[in-house]
Amino acid sequence: MKRLIIVFCALLALSGAALAQEPAGIGDIAVAALPREARTTLALIKAGGPFAYAKDGSVFGNREKLLPPQRRGYYREYTVRTPGVRSRGARRIVAGAGAAGDVRNSGEYYYSDDHYNSFRRIRE
Repeated sequence: MKRLIIVFCALLALSGAALAQEPAGIGDIAVAALPREARTTLALIKAGGPFAYAKDGSVFGNREKLLPPQRRGYYREYTVRTPGVRSRGARRIVAGAGAAGDVRNSGEYYYSDDHYNSFRRIRE
């Protein structure tokens, strides 16, 4: 019984550490469930552009701390066009650099439709 309690406590500690790595509140969204404009932006990211806005590809600072913590410069932001809106609007894809340091093939993409108030990881 004592051994079982020790194992349970160890597993609980490990799961807590794993949970600390991933910020709460990040859901998932399948590529097919993204708006058409977001799928277009994702394809442009993977192709290296061209992008419609000068801010596309700029560093995303993750000041909201909603994405997993990374070094400065790891995340880049890209505008997702919003039909009927003249400005950049609120929709974005944030791309992580991944192990190879290249957002084009990192596989780490997050979608926000509310200007960084929430994110969903894009699952391909």
